Amino acid sequence: MGMNVGSSGGDDEVVSTINTTPLVDVMLVLLIIFLITVPVVTQSVKLSLPKETNVPRETKPENIELSVTKDGEVYWNTQLVSDNEALVDRLKKVAVLNPQPAVHIRGDDKSRYESVGRVMFACQRAGIMKFSFVMQPPERGG
Repeated sequence: MGMNVGSSGGDDEVVSTINTTPLVDVMLVLLIIFLITVPVVTQSVKLSLPKETNVPRETKPENIELSVTKDGEVYWNTQLVSDNEALVDRLKKVAVLNPQPAVHIRGDDKSRYESVGRVMFACQRAGIMKFSFVMQPPERGG
């Protein structure tokens, strides 16, 4: 009985290929771990979120247009309102009407949030139940 130990002759060749079996094993283990943990992480509080609808604005004569310029000036339709208290006083007068008119706030895209926020707060102080923002839709294809 004979046994061959080692290579026969001078065939000391260097193996130049990469053994990818350990790499594939590690990647499969990581894939399994991610598949198990992702459903646990993505659970959240169940909510019924509002659905956005793009409804054309109904312009009625009794609706109030409040425009806020980039300088913070407020216009009631086309008439300049001197200060915030004058705006609240005018809004209080129309807040008691039945049905209450809707207020449409048009803010310049370069106006500060603070200016638009003051108009919103004035509507809230006056008791206006419904106010909305008028926006220009984006251009198609751009």
